[in-house]
Amino acid sequence: MNIQEFAASLSLSISTVSKALNGKEDVSPGTRQRVLEAATLLGFSADPSARRLRRQTGDTIAFVLSPPQTSFAHPFFLDMLMGVNEALDNSGYQVIVASARSVEAEMDLFKRLIKRQRVSALLFARTRRQDQRIAYLLEQNIPFVAFGRSETSNAFPFVDIDHHVVGRAGCARFITLGHRRIALIHAPEYLMFSHLERAGYSQALRAAGIEFDEALCVQADICEEGGADAARRLLALPDPPTAIICGHDLIALGVLRGITETGKTPGRDVGVIGGDNHPIGRLVQPSLTTFSAQTHRAGMRMAEMLLDRLAGRAALELQEVWTPELIIRASDGPYRDPGQYPASGSLKKGAEHRA
Repeated sequence: MNIQEFAASLSLSISTVSKALNGKEDVSPGTRQRVLEAATLLGFSADPSARRLRRQTGDTIAFVLSPPQTSFAHPFFLDMLMGVNEALDNSGYQVIVASARSVEAEMDLFKRLIKRQRVSALLFARTRRQDQRIAYLLEQNIPFVAFGRSETSNAFPFVDIDHHVVGRAGCARFITLGHRRIALIHAPEYLMFSHLERAGYSQALRAAGIEFDEALCVQADICEEGGADAARRLLALPDPPTAIICGHDLIALGVLRGITETGKTPGRDVGVIGGDNHPIGRLVQPSLTTFSAQTHRAGMRMAEMLLDRLAGRAALELQEVWTPELIIRASDGPYRDPGQYPASGSLKKGAEHRA
């Protein structure tokens, strides 16, 4: 009997049964006693240690830092790891952090964690459209939770912040501010979140009757230099953009620098919107308009889902997509006619009064 069948026999939800078996306080004493008595009577055990013994695994969960970013010191991973650690604090599991230097080396890392270190389960982020990690873990029947969806399968647990909204709402924001030459600088498109950003961006353009221009859609490394280089190339076009959406705040920080290097002013001559609320975005000038990214909460939720999965809850019941909110600061200025507001910042004669 699995936990779904056991819960059904009691006419209770899987979540309630799981909480009762694990001694959670948000279950009434009567319900807890009923569940425990039924478990004894039916011989049901959701103890993960029994499953670990059968699989000869330990009490370890691996948190894997995935390329192209492999430093746990980055706020994205650090906040997520803190949330994971908080949720697993009293679970009896220990967390190890592992990292692969490249996409090619990552599969070897996953196989080593499972076959040599015999971890009980895995957590990882930066899912890919075609993701060998997901296919392998499903094939090996290894419990895992990912941060992000994938075209590989829809039969695994995940938490995702919807980057389709970042592309769509960011573009729509600039359209309402009067911009028509709107660029997108996004991470490599093999990453699922980047693919979703581009799809949302394209959707917003179509809805406004603006033709998609391939020259305005640029891939960049997830780093400041990647954003700066992309901004320089875009602003060198014969008809450059007046607004730029960035799929990641590190890219956006580089874009701010690249705009300044070309003699223009970010937020006035060229509007900029980021993608994931990096802490430094509040401190730069102009402060960065971006989208919320609750990575600490996501880490907690991923760990909670993993515990539920280890307790037998179905993968399809452990899937959540969160909608990010636009955080308006100072970098997303309205469209200004380049002829009226030259890059140098000085107004044409007589334009002061019109401004």
